[in-house]
Amino acid sequence: MERIVSGIKPTGDIHLGNYFGAMKQFVELQNNYESYIFIADYHALNQINNPQVLQKNILEIAKAYLAVGLDPQMVVLFRQSDIPFHTELCWIFNSLTPIGLLKRAHAYKDAESKNESVNVGLFDYPVLMAADILIYDADVVPVGSDQKQHLEITQEISRIFNNTYGETFRLPKELISIESSIVKGTDGRKMSKSYNNVIGLFDSKEVLTKKIMSIVTDSKGPNEVKDPDTCNVFYFHNLISNDTSSLKQRYLNGTISYKEAKELLIEKMDQFISPIRMRKEKLDQNEKIVLDILNKGKSKALPLAEKKISEVRNKIGITLNF
Repeated sequence: MERIVSGIKPTGDIHLGNYFGAMKQFVELQNNYESYIFIADYHALNQINNPQVLQKNILEIAKAYLAVGLDPQMVVLFRQSDIPFHTELCWIFNSLTPIGLLKRAHAYKDAESKNESVNVGLFDYPVLMAADILIYDADVVPVGSDQKQHLEITQEISRIFNNTYGETFRLPKELISIESSIVKGTDGRKMSKSYNNVIGLFDSKEVLTKKIMSIVTDSKGPNEVKDPDTCNVFYFHNLISNDTSSLKQRYLNGTISYKEAKELLIEKMDQFISPIRMRKEKLDQNEKIVLDILNKGKSKALPLAEKKISEVRNKIGITLNF
């Protein structure tokens, strides 16, 4: 089986955008690939400087992925910070990576264009990402279309190292899922906590009701023809349901009001979320299970990373053999 490596940043509450953008894909891929999924807690330091918040987020993201169906018997789930060789390899790559390559990175250029303060961690983010991926000899890396450039930088760093010290790292391939496209929020924009338009993956029915009933629609009456392709309510029906043909017909026939469409969505959304919510609640009640899974993941990932870093040390000349 080919090996997949990917990281997930513990930066806050999980919503449907996270689920359909990445989580669902990871669960599906675990059946066909040898999967190494790590919680990218060092990457999160670029956004979170509160230790209590970061600790909480690390545990919550692990529980979230287990709740949606990530199987620890099939997937190696671990914390980036538990494997010190990620940061060691990052420093080695830093010594080879041209500054010009990193200046082209979207995150850096975006922050610079907004005159935002840029720390070294943000600037160097692609190099640590390259170390995360290459240290496990990844064959495939699942990425969203907006992250494609990061993988291209990883591939370039692999080439630079191999050209300098001899064939050492693989050139990982990208895997971009059609389903990993941007998920809309309740206002039609990209689902994002900063826009306050998210539907949480563990929201209660009461919270779901409040959010869904607040979705903005046009002013068409109950008996008027409506366009399902432009309706935010229908968008969510389509997102979570395999068959929306009868509902679509009612839109086109003018036989459904937006109020009824929202009420139907509340029930469907609660049915979709309930089993995930229940699994998460069980993990909330026994967090030791989660910690044990992360520790087992560490024990599987560590030897692989240690073997690769030993090879790298030999190649670059810092291992003394007498």
